[in-house]
Amino acid sequence: MKYYVMSDIHGFCTLFKKTLREAGYYDDPEDKRLVLLGDLFDRGEEAAEMQAYLLELMRGGEAILIRGNHEDLFRELVTHDRGRPLRHHLQNGTYDTLEQLTGLRAGYSWTANMRIAKAGQETPLYTEIIPAMLDYYETKNYIFTHGWVPCELWYGGLIYSENWREADQSAWREARWINPMDAVRTARVEEKTVVCGHFHCSYGHARYEKKGSEFGADANFEPYVAPGIVAIDACTAYSRRMNCVVLRD
Repeated sequence: MKYYVMSDIHGFCTLFKKTLREAGYYDDPEDKRLVLLGDLFDRGEEAAEMQAYLLELMRGGEAILIRGNHEDLFRELVTHDRGRPLRHHLQNGTYDTLEQLTGLRAGYSWTANMRIAKAGQETPLYTEIIPAMLDYYETKNYIFTHGWVPCELWYGGLIYSENWREADQSAWREARWINPMDAVRTARVEEKTVVCGHFHCSYGHARYEKKGSEFGADANFEPYVAPGIVAIDACTAYSRRMNCVVLRD
């Protein structure tokens, strides 16, 4: 099977399609799957277009969707936080996504908050896309996830939980926030390669390869590849580029 893998699209739908086209996805006659590693919304201005295109991919059976921490944030915003424009929802772009998808604007009254929260619960993102997302997808050689698999602290570092496949949603929510380029140092998973997003590739290149900076003119947003990991988040909102890796398994 051939896998086209992308992550952290963050609502930049036009660039998403352009990257797939340049990778040869649309013209590839082979048996293939598109794997999207979460954080598909927030920060970009094409949330409605992204939502519509994801539904098209899902209904065509073309995409495997992995849940990211930003999908958790959207659920939190429209349920637990009841549509309140809290600082972390504003800073992460989650409230902007809610406004784009509902056509409503942030309110500062209980009635306005509840109205936009209810509208958010009626969006296809909430009713169809997020429920279809997996915590991980596994093949013979690869584990596809957003941040890392559930881990435990061990002498100040991380080790992966032995029963990570059966971990509850609380453990997976925490795992989606783990920096994978740090985690692989002590929590490499079962001699497999974890393909992941969540944290900008330039971090791994700068810290562990001593190549370039994280965000300077010399920052490297190409995939970060090391034993046990392929990290592909290109920090699109900053770099205006995306990574698409093609794998066979």
